[in-house]
Amino acid sequence: MWRCCLKLRRPILGFRLNGSGYCKRWFSSNSLRFAALWGNGDYGRLGLGSLMSQWVPTVCKALERENPCAIACGGAHTLFLTDTGRVFATGLNDFGQLGISAAVSHALEPLEVVSIPEKAVQVSAGSHHSAAITVDGAVYMWGNNSSGQLGLGKKAMNIISTPTRVERLIGFNIRKISLGSEHSVAITDDGHVLSWGAGGSGRLGHRHQPSMLGFFGNMSEYTPRLIKTFEGTKIKRIAAGLLHSACIDENGTVYTFGEEASDKLGFGDKKNSTSPSRINEIPCSQDLACGGYHTCVVTSGGEVYTWGTNENGCLGLGNPNPVYSPTRVEGPLLGLPTSEVSCGWKHTAAISGGNIFTWGWGGSHGTFSEDGHSSGGQLGHGNDFDYFEPTRVDFMKNAKALHVSCGFNHTGAIFEYA
Repeated sequence: MWRCCLKLRRPILGFRLNGSGYCKRWFSSNSLRFAALWGNGDYGRLGLGSLMSQWVPTVCKALERENPCAIACGGAHTLFLTDTGRVFATGLNDFGQLGISAAVSHALEPLEVVSIPEKAVQVSAGSHHSAAITVDGAVYMWGNNSSGQLGLGKKAMNIISTPTRVERLIGFNIRKISLGSEHSVAITDDGHVLSWGAGGSGRLGHRHQPSMLGFFGNMSEYTPRLIKTFEGTKIKRIAAGLLHSACIDENGTVYTFGEEASDKLGFGDKKNSTSPSRINEIPCSQDLACGGYHTCVVTSGGEVYTWGTNENGCLGLGNPNPVYSPTRVEGPLLGLPTSEVSCGWKHTAAISGGNIFTWGWGGSHGTFSEDGHSSGGQLGHGNDFDYFEPTRVDFMKNAKALHVSCGFNHTGAIFEYA
């Protein structure tokens, strides 16, 4: 069992098949920031004004005057948060996940989400749903609600295209929220954890048990519900992935719950962990992210640990072999303190020393078409090949990375001119 006396220093960011973005207090009010994106460009998810994919980071010119402070990449859409609390969205809108008119099928450039009544301080994007936390701790959600992932109750419609306040959370001061594929997890200012949405595989942490015949039935939670296992434990960080979730408590201890732990998440001989399980093999931790079937953690000392299926090398361990317990990432990141991680479906990104490193699934395994188009590029290395260890993304020499977010097969980041 690891002990830790260091204090947790900073909030977790990014998705993970979903993305979470926070405006950070340590940003200088005079700093000039901008967003850059790369990867699959279908439906305009990159916000660059076209459907073209990008294999290297490309500046989102539509937001050049908005001074964005956070970004959240989802399934095929992206959310941006400015330092004035405005929210913008781009990409696919088939479930209303952009928070604009349902008549708009997709957006090629960021459009402002104008129905949030207060200034926002955080945004998060799931596969087909979105969320924003306002300055007073209120939560607004929109998009796909087929499994109750918006937390609006059983009577709510399956598609909500207008940001709607989650009434069940009135009275709670929500500090952070993370959206997975079809579920949502949030923590309050005093460290309580709530989850809702699709509950299959135990991703909500509510100890759902099968019936006598072995069937689970409908395990969805249509309104936010406290995770009782964490009573008496103060949680500081959360992450939601495809079919699992993870969190870090105030002492830096990591807990995970969800899909097939024995093969994918490092829980020994358990198949699905329906309640949070403590991971003892990692030192005191400060940041974490959940992807499709992999998890990534940053320790308080800036080391990176990963585990999971390792498809396409998404664990960054130099090979594609699955790993059943947390393993330290070496290679280029060894000895270089990492401050933040984010996971997509099968790719991962990290910020170290103001630079972005990416690894895992590159997209299409080198299958560029004759016209130069490809559905890949989410690693930002100028091609669509897989990378099995962290590799630095070449970008402007005078730009410092502040925040990174991985979507399903695209990536976005906030930079500051050094």
